[in-house]
Amino acid sequence: MDKQALIDALNEDLSGELQAIIQYLTYSSRVTGPWRPQLVSFMQAEIPDELGHAQFLADKIAALGGTPTTKARAVPEAAEPHAMLEAILEAERGAVKGYTERAKQAEEFGDKGLVVQLEDMIRDETGHAEETAKLLKNWQ
Repeated sequence: MDKQALIDALNEDLSGELQAIIQYLTYSSRVTGPWRPQLVSFMQAEIPDELGHAQFLADKIAALGGTPTTKARAVPEAAEPHAMLEAILEAERGAVKGYTERAKQAEEFGDKGLVVQLEDMIRDETGHAEETAKLLKNWQ
């Protein structure tokens, strides 16, 4: 893995974190129904983690000599809570998959610090996905 390919891949990850921040922020403002208070709390509690991931990625990209992206992936449109949670779950699972691949690439590149940080982010995103899946379980 060469440096530019790693920078490009990290920028894809950053784009996903920017999406997650916007997704949690907008969904939490738009969610309705009897579980609104709990879902707002759940969604807003995820924003600091995603922001921390985005900041790390932007800093790492810059440290490698790249320019951090300012473009977020598109946030899936969702009008009701179940659809919002489904979109969140898909995004979190995608992040786990991407960071798992990125950790392998970072290992190949020889950046052990990046590998360790990505593994921490995999743990975080796995937790987010598991909590979201629990919310969706037996949804009536």
